[in-house]
Amino acid sequence: MTQLNASCHCGAVELTAEFPDGLSSAARCDCSFCKRRGAAAVTAVAASLIVLKGSENLSLYTWGSHTAKHYFCKTCGIYTHHQRRSDPNECGVNLGCIEGADPRTHGDIPWHDGINHPSDRT
Repeated sequence: MTQLNASCHCGAVELTAEFPDGLSSAARCDCSFCKRRGAAAVTAVAASLIVLKGSENLSLYTWGSHTAKHYFCKTCGIYTHHQRRSDPNECGVNLGCIEGADPRTHGDIPWHDGINHPSDRT
């Protein structure tokens, strides 16, 4: 388990979490929201995620089933992390917000099929 820190662009929000696979789980999602957001996310254990600074500066966005919870800095607008709809015990943390991470070194980042999520089927 790797512990990593992350922050928004302006530094108002800082967080830490445990990442079972380090940065190797970086992926993008093509659901209606994530494809517009565009950021790659890295898998973290939801119970380990701690907002170290700026919890009052986070804005929450949900829709549909309200299972996924997307957090953004109110000051700079950067998406920092989200609780996953596919597994609420996991969080996705914005790869670009993680200290020392360089998204360019990840090459072709894989995509998850969020368009055909099982929760959306009737």
